[in-house]
Amino acid sequence: MTQAPARPRAGRRQHDREIVALAVPAFGALVAEPLFLMTDTAIVGHLGTAQLAGLGVASALLMTSVSIFVFLAYATTAAVARRVGAGDLPAAIRQGMDGIWLALLLGAAVVAVALPTAPHLVDLFGTSDAAAPYAITYLRISVLGIPAMLVVLAATGILRGLQDTKTPLYVAIIGFVTNGALNAGLVYGAGLGIAGSAWGTVIAQCGMAAVYLAVVLRGARKHGASLRPDAAGIRASAQAGVPLLVRTLSLRAILMIATAVAARLGDADIAGHQIILSLWNLLAFALDAIAIAGQAIIGRYLGAGDTQGARAACRRMVEWGVAVGVVLGVLVILTRPAFLPLFTSDSAVKDAALPALVIVALSQPISGIVFVLDGVLMGAGDGPYLAWAMVLTLAVFTPVALLVPVLGGGLTALWATMTLMMTMRMLTLWLRSRSGRWIVTGATR
Repeated sequence: MTQAPARPRAGRRQHDREIVALAVPAFGALVAEPLFLMTDTAIVGHLGTAQLAGLGVASALLMTSVSIFVFLAYATTAAVARRVGAGDLPAAIRQGMDGIWLALLLGAAVVAVALPTAPHLVDLFGTSDAAAPYAITYLRISVLGIPAMLVVLAATGILRGLQDTKTPLYVAIIGFVTNGALNAGLVYGAGLGIAGSAWGTVIAQCGMAAVYLAVVLRGARKHGASLRPDAAGIRASAQAGVPLLVRTLSLRAILMIATAVAARLGDADIAGHQIILSLWNLLAFALDAIAIAGQAIIGRYLGAGDTQGARAACRRMVEWGVAVGVVLGVLVILTRPAFLPLFTSDSAVKDAALPALVIVALSQPISGIVFVLDGVLMGAGDGPYLAWAMVLTLAVFTPVALLVPVLGGGLTALWATMTLMMTMRMLTLWLRSRSGRWIVTGATR
């Protein structure tokens, strides 16, 4: 396939404008997504403790089901961006449609498994007899929205690949507002209880998916792209997603091991760990926004055959990652005395978490490099290396983390181990970026 001529090399200011234009809306969309769960929690929380406990169990299962399929967004972004860089918009949209068809197939499979097994899944969490019926009700209704959620992931990847992060932001905001209104109306106005909350979220998710599909269909008609399912294209999308699935599962395993270790340290430590983990996830949104910009920008440069532009963009985004990491670290240091009282008044929890927060703050520049290079390599379609690097990181992290309860050091030692994990990721990603082996040009990798 003939490639589009390479663009002139962009200067630092142009890189900065591109990064900001893509990262800021992406950050807004990322922050809006967890607000769905927060809204459900706030509304259901007033129904009673058993209902809230049931929501907690069901939400954990749902979020795990969706998070393992996040590759639908990542792989689609990279593939579409390459086609955009090559100047082939019809093929870019066609590539994205393959991701949407894959999302529908995976969503249908999840529904088929989750509906009949919902009671058994809830029981695995040791859910109390009082909370279990609410968890089963919420899970069985909410799982109907998973196909829509996966379509949203794939369609978000299409728009990001098309260098559009504003539309996902607008859809996320509208979805959040709609979700809140529907939940309040169905839970209290219609008297449906926790089932109303589940139905409100499903309706909002289906509405978001419908908006995304309308945008994609309009683009397909404009550029004459086929909308029919293509077995070869769907299979290629799945194959591209497998390494990213391995990467995601390895990362989830690391977080689960860290939580299990914290639980062995004692109640104060596990409580402090959960607080710190919530902050860590919030900080990750800011850094992940730059990574999303990296996926879109790098994919476009490589699709255009502009290796120099890709290298320059990578360097500039790493600088952004370090700078944002430093700012976030300083903010954590300055606000930590005020941050902890928002979550607990227990002095033991505060004593455990306060020094660990210093470790988190100091590690933010490292996290900035990790997130950016992760996004760069995803944008390059370098999934197999990302999978191998994360499995290696898991292998190094696990024995060190399991030694924390034996050697002592409490929560501070555990988060020092988490920093070791991020440092390991940084080294593997940095070595790959320096090697240049991720630079493969063309409309497809």
